[in-house]
Amino acid sequence: MQSTIPDKKKPLAIRMWKERWLYLFLTPGLIYFIIFKYMPMWGVLMSFQNYQPHQGLLGSQWVGLRHFERFFNEPEFWMLFRNTLYIAFMDLGIFFPLTIILALMLNEIGRELFKKTFQTLIYVPHFLSWVVVVGICYLLLTTEGGTINELLAAMGFEKVNFLMSESWFRPLIIMQMIWKDAGWGTIIFLAALAGVSPHLYEAARIDGASRMRMMWHVTLPSIRSVIVILLILRLGNFIDLGFEQIFLMVNALNREVGEVFDTYVYRVGMQQGQFSYSAAVGLFKSSVGLVLIVVANWLAKKFGEEGVY
Repeated sequence: MQSTIPDKKKPLAIRMWKERWLYLFLTPGLIYFIIFKYMPMWGVLMSFQNYQPHQGLLGSQWVGLRHFERFFNEPEFWMLFRNTLYIAFMDLGIFFPLTIILALMLNEIGRELFKKTFQTLIYVPHFLSWVVVVGICYLLLTTEGGTINELLAAMGFEKVNFLMSESWFRPLIIMQMIWKDAGWGTIIFLAALAGVSPHLYEAARIDGASRMRMMWHVTLPSIRSVIVILLILRLGNFIDLGFEQIFLMVNALNREVGEVFDTYVYRVGMQQGQFSYSAAVGLFKSSVGLVLIVVANWLAKKFGEEGVY
C-alpha cells in the first residue's frame, strides 16, 4: 500500500535515499565548492593578523582592524575606489545591456544557418585568454608598427599612443570586454527567449503590433525575471573586475586611471609580501559585493520580481 505521508514530513534520511541519484550528481560540484571556495575562507583570519608564513595562521600576532584602518587612510584608497567604480559602472551600464540587445537581435534573425554562423563567430573570442586578447590589441595599437597607427600615418594623421594614454585606457578596457565576452553573455538570454510562447507573438501580430512593439511589449517582459536574476548576480561581482585584463593593460603612464583593487592586491601582496594587508583589501572588496547582492535581491523582491534566494 502506497504511503500517504507527505514527502516534507518524512525523515531526512528517507528523502535523501529517495533522491539519491540527484545527490550523487550533486556531489562533484559540492566537493569543488568545499575545496576551492569554502576551505580557502579560513585564510580570512589573515586580515586580522600580522601574518608570518613561518608562524602560520594560528601562531601569527592578532592586530584586529589595523590593516583596514591603514587601507582606508591610504592616499591611494580613493584613487583605487574611483577607478574600480568607473570601470564597474561601464561594465554594468554598457556591457550588460549590450548582451541583452545582442540576444534580441540574434532572436530576430530568421535564417537558421546565418543565425548559427553569426553566433559561432561572436562566441569564439570568449575562448581566447586575456593574454591573447591584449596581445592582439597591442599589435593593432602600438606606435611601433601597429596596424591602426600605420593607417593613421598613411592618411596624414599623427600616431596616437593608445596603450600609454590615460584617456584611452578605459574605452579600450570596455571594448575588449565587449569583443571577448558579449557574444558569450547572450547564451542565457537566448535560452530564455526560446521559452517565450509563440502565441503571444501571434496575438500581438493580430493586434497590429510591429516587430519593435512585439519586442518591447512581449519579448522583454517575458525575459524580465532572467534579466533581474542575472543583474543581481552581476552586482555580486560589481567591483570584482578580474585581474588579468587590467594587469596586462596597466603601465606606469596610465596607472593613475587603471589601478584597481585586484591589481593593488597583487602588487602589495605578491610583490611586496604584505599578505595580511592584501587579505584585508580583498575582504573589503568581497564584503562590498555581498552587501550589493543582498540589497539588490531585497529590492527585486520588493518590486515583485524573483530574487536569487
